[in-house]
Order: sequence, then C-alpha cells, then structure tokens
Amino acid sequence: MHRIACLVTASVFATLTIALVPGHAVGACRPPRQVTEATPDQVRAFFNSKHAKVVTFLGYSGAGYEDGGAILGLADAALKDLDPKHWIVNIGATEEGIGAVYEIAKQRGFTTSGIVSTQARDQKVALSPCVDFVFYVKDATWGGHLPHKKKLSPTSMAMVAISDTMIAIGGGAVARDEVLEARRLGKKTEFIAADMNHRAAREKAARQDQPEPTDFRGSADAALRLRMP
Repeated sequence: MHRIACLVTASVFATLTIALVPGHAVGACRPPRQVTEATPDQVRAFFNSKHAKVVTFLGYSGAGYEDGGAILGLADAALKDLDPKHWIVNIGATEEGIGAVYEIAKQRGFTTSGIVSTQARDQKVALSPCVDFVFYVKDATWGGHLPHKKKLSPTSMAMVAISDTMIAIGGGAVARDEVLEARRLGKKTEFIAADMNHRAAREKAARQDQPEPTDFRGSADAALRLRMP
C-alpha cells in the first residue's frame, strides 16, 4: 500500500527526541564491518544471502533538514514495529541528513547497510559511524535517472532492487526517481513531507548566484504527493 504522511511537528516527538539523544547509539556503533566497491548484481547477492527484509530510508543528505528532531522521531516511529532479527535498515551510507537515522537504527538493534555512488568516495564524503556494511557502486552520477534517459543509474538500481520497503522523508530528484521506480515495481513505499534546511538552501543559492529560494520542500515533494494515492 502506498500512503502519504504529513510531517509531524517537533513538539509531538519531544519525548522521543529526548530519548534519542546521542549516547546509547554511539556505544552500539563501530567502524563498518565491510566497505567495498560492488556492482548492482553483487549488492543484490549480498542481501539475498542475509535472508532478511530491507527497509530503505531516503531523503536529503547535504541539504539537511529544517527540523532534525522531528525527522528522528518519524524514523523511530517507522522502525518500532519492525523486528531487528528480520529487517536490515539501509540508507545512503553517509552521515549527513537522512544518515542520522543510522544511529536510531543501531539503538534499536538493527543491522545497517549503505549503498552510495563512488562519487561519495572520490569526494571524500564522510560515512556514518553507525553503518555496518557499505557498498560503493561505480557511478558517474549521484543517483536517480541517468541524464536524458528513463533508466536509473547503477547506484539507484541497486538501492531499489534490494529494498522491500522504501520510506522517503522529503528528498530531491534522486529520492523521487527511486521511489517512483519502486512503486512501479509494486514495492511498498511511503513519502513523508519535510523541508530541507532553509539556511543551507539560501546559502547554496547565493553561492550559485541564484534567486533566494522560497520553497524548501525538495523536488520529490510534488511528484510523490501527486502520484502516490
């Protein structure tokens, strides 16, 4: 079933957020057990060998979130009914933005994984300290559809292929393309509206000599709201 949830305000999750401050989870985190470059087929083979279902979180990375506390609460609520013995939590390997969910997952006892373009390795983007298995997929892009094509990039192909459920909390074009493809394949998907970090968006626009933004919902918002019943 596909459904759309609205972003819940931080006040609703105030108690949750207090319980989720760094501490317990940091103790559960350790350097990744495995960091490797892999093809989409090799990534699929790894997850098939685990005999577990995979829930993948998508969203903003470098763009960050305007309300990080609410995001942690939303992610925790999504995980509370899943059994860590039977589910793996997968994200994009890096620590920025949606990568904060790794810490919540480790606190709840989940095995964690990350699939990310080799662009992240080449640009020395920091990995989350709470991800167990990292797969760099050789890719000339960061993900989403290949330029001028309707085909997903290798990274996004791998991400969609291994996921049983996809939960996007906000997000840009990459999240949009991956969720729409997962939906086309009949996979369970969920979209939760969330603003990117307003200050970061304004600063990025200024660096690129673009007009100051007034809409901070990300390019995934309109497409997924309209297309997901």
